[in-house]
Amino acid sequence: MTEPPKRNTGAFLVTGDKTEAEVRAGRSLSRLSPQDLNEIILLVRGDSVVDWHRLAMRSEEDVRRLLRVNSFDPDEPEDMLRLERLRDQAVEYIGRSLNLRLDPVVGTETPAHELPLLASSRGKHQRHACVLLKVMHIMYHLDARELRTELPIADHVLFAAVERSVGQLFEALRESGVPVVEFAWSRKSKESLVTKLLVKRESNAARVFDRLRFRLVVEREADIIPTLNLMLRRFIPFNYVVPGQTDNTLVEVAALEKRADRFRRVLVDPDRETPPANEFSGEGYRVLNFIADLPVRVDRLLSGPTDTPLAPPGSVVFVLTEFQVVDRKRREANEQGERSHAQYKHRQYQRVRERLLRGPKDTSRQGNKGR
Repeated sequence: MTEPPKRNTGAFLVTGDKTEAEVRAGRSLSRLSPQDLNEIILLVRGDSVVDWHRLAMRSEEDVRRLLRVNSFDPDEPEDMLRLERLRDQAVEYIGRSLNLRLDPVVGTETPAHELPLLASSRGKHQRHACVLLKVMHIMYHLDARELRTELPIADHVLFAAVERSVGQLFEALRESGVPVVEFAWSRKSKESLVTKLLVKRESNAARVFDRLRFRLVVEREADIIPTLNLMLRRFIPFNYVVPGQTDNTLVEVAALEKRADRFRRVLVDPDRETPPANEFSGEGYRVLNFIADLPVRVDRLLSGPTDTPLAPPGSVVFVLTEFQVVDRKRREANEQGERSHAQYKHRQYQRVRERLLRGPKDTSRQGNKGR
């Protein structure tokens, strides 16, 4: 089967898969693959891939999709060499720091790009492959974070690249039948950042995850799952959905988990506590909010006057991005009364005023009691 041609959208690696077939499949849980189901469950629960004990890849094309969405081009030798180097570093860490010996089949003999299939198998090497992929996952993220501090590129340039690329993707998807009736993006203003940091107990700008935001409105509630599935298949690595930062009051997880249990669901702690909902949202407000760290190919963004790359080939940095997904009916209900955005901001401003005006307690009289 011939793979669809790649399309360069600037920030991401994308393929022109048959969208209509994927949309139809996504509307029926029975037609989603086990890997698709587990990725969606991770997203709507805000779980971490480090707590998984198995992948559910079925074919080489599944692996190629996983590589591309993580900004590795399986057809580029340089990218595959980078993947091998990452594996070597992870093997060294596991042996030196954890005092664990990986089976040579996993540690050196199997090509790095085949490890996801090994981690999806039921053979004796499956656990070691999972351990190795988890460490590689963390190291890749750390390397990208370090690179971000070294590159001469401003946040607004990266944000613009992500906005442009995601916008192009959704225009193409919408033309192919994806039921997105409204799509918009925005950047959190300085005033909003100040308000958020004054509200939060940890007043650290590094903890603000939603400086760049995308809002999607789909036609019906039944369209949410297939839309999430397509986003995960195209440009959101499920393994870089930020754990603990999902606010889900919209998607019923039980049906997804029941279906996934038939395939041996991979989550090891399905009963863990759900993160608290946003305290400033009005009663009855329903939405799916999640944060993803999107890998961006900066070698495609930085070039000199003669198209000479300023960054090493295959260089990747991550951009934290918030996504809000809702159906049309719920979007309209969310803007009524106490659930409206104006009331949400009013409650935030009220909390900021309370924190700023609250003075130290007068303990002088309390200290004299009993004397």
